[in-house]
Formats: sequence, C-alpha cells, structure tokens
Amino acid sequence: MNYIIQLLTYFRILIAPIIFLLITFYDLYGWALSLFFLASISDYWDGFLARKYQLESIIGAVLDPIADKILVTFLILALSIELSSIYIGMIGGIMLVREFWVGALRDLNSRQGNSNATTVTLLAKVKTSIQFITFSFYLLGLAINNSLILLISNFFLFLALIITLQTGLSYTMATFKK
Repeated sequence: MNYIIQLLTYFRILIAPIIFLLITFYDLYGWALSLFFLASISDYWDGFLARKYQLESIIGAVLDPIADKILVTFLILALSIELSSIYIGMIGGIMLVREFWVGALRDLNSRQGNSNATTVTLLAKVKTSIQFITFSFYLLGLAINNSLILLISNFFLFLALIITLQTGLSYTMATFKK
C-alpha cells in the first residue's frame, strides 16, 4: 500500500509538465482537464490512504506539498501563456512567492525544532482545493471555448490569492511569535 501512496504523489509531479504541453503546444484542453482532475484526486487519495493505513511518512509529508506546488506552477505558467494573461501571471506569481516563502519558513522551523508552526492547516487545505477548482474552471472554459467560465475563473483566482496570502501570513506569524 505504501508504494501506491507514493505513486500517487509521484503521479502529480510527473503529470504536471505533460499537462503544460497539452495546453501550450497541442491545445488539448479536454485531455489536460482530465489529467488535471486525476492529479487533483490523487492529492486527496494519497493523504487519505496514508492516514487510513497509518503509513504517514516524513518523505510523504515533504513530497506531497511539493507535488502540489509543482502541479500549480505548471498550470499557472501554461494558463498565463495560453491565455496571454498578465492577470494570471501576476496573481500566480504572488501565489508562487508565498509557496517559496512558506517552504523557507518550514525549513527554518525544522532547523529550530519548531515544525508545529508550519504544520498544514485546514485553511491551507482549502487553499489547495480552491486553487485546483480554479484551474479546473480555466481548463473547462478553454475546453468548451466559453469566455464566461474564463471570466468566472478570474474571480476564483482572486479568491485563491486571498486565501493563499492569509495562510502565508498565519504561518509567518506562528513562526516568529515569541
């Protein structure tokens, strides 16, 4: 079972550049959406199975959020390029900076024996879900060529930004609280 859990995490890492290529080079938005949906579901299942079978590991705790970040990075880049969107690029860039910042905080806390300050919170899980929903809407809008869905996706992206910044602020405050 442990191999299946790890395979689900590695799937997200490996599928991210494929989704990027499907969007930017081949305009196969439906395929990209299908693969992204599978990658999103794999995020849920690897955590669920690890908890259910008590197979949570340090490598899993480290790789799972990295897999999410790799997937999100490739989606932000692909959508910014495909839609020629400064908006997606800027909002996505801010979201990625937050991810780097929280990664640095996790490293700092690990070195100082304060790992609890950056333990994944419920709001951080909501953030990831909102991001995945947002990217799904963008891909759906591209797949069915619907401008309204793309416009709605922009609002979801802004919501994802707000939650992303809030969780980053929470982790920062927990790290430097003395």
